[in-house]
Amino acid sequence: MSAVDVLLSEQKPLLPPALRAPLRRAAGLTQRQVANAIGVRPLQVLRWEAGEAEPRNGERRAAYSRLLHGLAQQHPAVVASTSAP
Repeated sequence: MSAVDVLLSEQKPLLPPALRAPLRRAAGLTQRQVANAIGVRPLQVLRWEAGEAEPRNGERRAAYSRLLHGLAQQHPAVVASTSAP
C-alpha cells in the first residue's frame, strides 16, 4: 500500500465490531486469511472482531479499515441487516 493510500485509509474510521465478522464471513474469508493479508496473527483479528482491541499500527489500521470498507461496498445487505434495529 502506498503512503497516499495509507493517508486516505486513515481518514475512514473503522467500521463497528458488530459488522466486522459478518462482513468477513459474507466474503468467504477466514480470520487467518485476513490476518495474513494485514500482517498479524489470527487472534488479533478475533479480538478486533469482538471489539476487545483495535489495530494501533497506522499501516495495519489503514489496511484493515480499507478491507472493511471494501467488504461493506461488496456486501451492502450485511451492513443493512446488521445495522437494522
